[in-house]
Amino acid sequence: MAGPLLEVRDLRKSFGGIHAVQGLSFGVDEGETLGLIGPNGAGKTTVFNLIMAELKPTGGEIWFRGENITRVPTHERVKRGIARTYQVPQPFGEMSVGANIRVGMAPDDLWKLVTEGADHAAEAEIGRSVGFSDEQIDTLPSELAMGDLRRLEMARNVAVSPALLLLDEVFAGLTLREIAHISELLVEKKRKDGLTYIIVSHDLRALAPLVDRVIVMSFGAAIAQGTFDEVVRDAAVREAYLGQ
Repeated sequence: MAGPLLEVRDLRKSFGGIHAVQGLSFGVDEGETLGLIGPNGAGKTTVFNLIMAELKPTGGEIWFRGENITRVPTHERVKRGIARTYQVPQPFGEMSVGANIRVGMAPDDLWKLVTEGADHAAEAEIGRSVGFSDEQIDTLPSELAMGDLRRLEMARNVAVSPALLLLDEVFAGLTLREIAHISELLVEKKRKDGLTYIIVSHDLRALAPLVDRVIVMSFGAAIAQGTFDEVVRDAAVREAYLGQ
C-alpha cells in the first residue's frame, strides 16, 4: 500500500453557520499512533463522526488504504478495517458482556452468531485481554462500573480486528490502574498486530507516552502538529488549549 493508511483531505463540516471542521488535512501511517487534542468544541469528535460516515462532510475527502471512501457507508468502512469507541459507551444493554464481544466478531451475522454459532472461548479470551474476569463475561452492561464499560468498548472493537481504531476519550472515568492496563493493551496490540490508532483524550499524561505524533485542533482547524513535546511548547497551543 502506497501512502498513508488514512488520509483526510480538506475535510469540512458545517452546521448552519457553525463551521465545526474547517479545511482539515492529515494522514496517518500504518502502525502509527496519532493523538488528536484540543479544547472542548474544537471539532475532534466531529472528525471521528466524519471518518466513520456517521456524519456527511460539507466538503473534502476521506481516503483509506488508497481508496476514496468519502461516500462509503459506515458498515462498509467497518468491513474495510475502521472501528471506533465513543465518549459515552454504547453497549447492547440486553446482552451479556460476552454477547457484546461476539457481535463485534461477526456483526453481519448477529442473530445466528448469538443464538447458534457462539465461540465462547474466543469471546472470553478477548474479554480477558482487556481485563475482564471469566465471571464478568456473563454479566450485563448495567452491572458494570464506568471503567469496565470502557473496557467493553475496547473489547468490542478488538473483536472486529480493525486496522485503524479511533479511540474517543478512552481514558475518561478510569482509575490510574485501569488507565495503565488499557495503555498496556494498546501498546501490545500495536506491537503484535500493527494496529493503528487515532486517540482523542483530555488526559494528556496518559496520552503522552502512547503517541508518535499529535495534531491540535481549535475551532475546527488544526493549529499545530508534531511530537507531543513540540506541540505542548507551541505558543498557539498554550493559548488555545492550555489557557496560557
